[in-house]
Amino acid sequence: MKHYDLIVAGGGLTGVAAAIAGAKEGLSVLLIEKSGTLGGAITNNLVFPFMAYWTEKDGEKKFLSKGIFTEMVQRGKAYDPASTDMKFKPEFFKVVLDDMVTAYGVDVLLHSTVCGVHTEGRKLKSVDVAALSKLVTIDADFFIDATGDGNLFALAGCDFRLGRESDGLCQPMTVCFRMCGVDTDGFKAGRAEIEALYRQFQAEGKIKNPRENILVFFDIGEGVVQFNTTRIIKHDPTDVLDVTRAEMLARQQVVEMVNFLKENSPAFAHSTLVSIATEIGIRESRKLKGEHVLTVEELKNLTVFDDAIALGNYDVDIHNPEGAGTSHHRFSPGEYYTIPYRSLLPKEYDNLLVAGRCISTTHEAQASIRIMPICATLGEAAGTAVAVAHETKTNTHTVDVQRVRQRLRENGAAVE
Repeated sequence: MKHYDLIVAGGGLTGVAAAIAGAKEGLSVLLIEKSGTLGGAITNNLVFPFMAYWTEKDGEKKFLSKGIFTEMVQRGKAYDPASTDMKFKPEFFKVVLDDMVTAYGVDVLLHSTVCGVHTEGRKLKSVDVAALSKLVTIDADFFIDATGDGNLFALAGCDFRLGRESDGLCQPMTVCFRMCGVDTDGFKAGRAEIEALYRQFQAEGKIKNPRENILVFFDIGEGVVQFNTTRIIKHDPTDVLDVTRAEMLARQQVVEMVNFLKENSPAFAHSTLVSIATEIGIRESRKLKGEHVLTVEELKNLTVFDDAIALGNYDVDIHNPEGAGTSHHRFSPGEYYTIPYRSLLPKEYDNLLVAGRCISTTHEAQASIRIMPICATLGEAAGTAVAVAHETKTNTHTVDVQRVRQRLRENGAAVE
């Protein structure tokens, strides 16, 4: 295959934004995605909706995730005018992202996985890609790891941490699912009673799912309920045997929940299980140990970094890695933090950046920066940084970050 200016591993919102950001600046870009669709958490994991990506004070709304992510949202609204800034039609989003990478001239390999790297000193030279029935080696000047799990930087030997610092446990994994034919008004009216019965069944050992409540979302379509409620704990999201077991256990929890609701809630009497995510959702796995490890104290202190390339204010939302319970630290109206470029920057290589939920953070800080809108902005920042480095004949360590920040502003991204 041809030589590329930039190869992006991972076709979720992070990778799509990174690839488009590079292509918009004139780079030849290859985007590699393991599944048959772009979108990652939206399409493969059935994650819905977007968590709020703005802050509001005194009636003034400030969007913290903009740029290419805004274009994604607007294109989604064009396909379905009922969509909002948070809620979208997931199936249309597959086509939205196809349209975008095509429009900006990104080359895409679906059904392809990066499975090896070739390095020379402080540079990645090429990657091995398992593409259906053959193995191909593709070289590039720059690389971005947008896999979510840090697969590329792990293959390259970069330093990382797994899970929380105390014991290495990660936030639980979740298989999302959807039911249709639900009397949603009746469910909402009787929710307190069914939640109480759920906890009673847990105490009696009739429900194995350790989650403390039933987490659901609405507004995908009439009579459709989105469940983000399965919870698999104490499994390693980077170990294929553990992930395989987690997938199977979570699907058992799906059936357990479906049967519980159909047997005990009149609102689900005529409902049907309509879809189960094709892949388990992973909240946390590898996190780069980069040039700067972003901490929760820096988020809570609303630190403004000189090299800030993204903003956020999603609450520090930690699902208990050991069982029941979810802890939160919520930011006050008008508050938001910044994310530094150095948290995207591995120490070991001069032509590799990391974007998305696997950037360089602590366990607690990652619980806030991991949502899809923020991940998309991190992808755009990484792609833009590569473009500026390529243009100025520098590298990811020596690139003028202030020039990157200015280019992001010019392209409509939210940067301090």
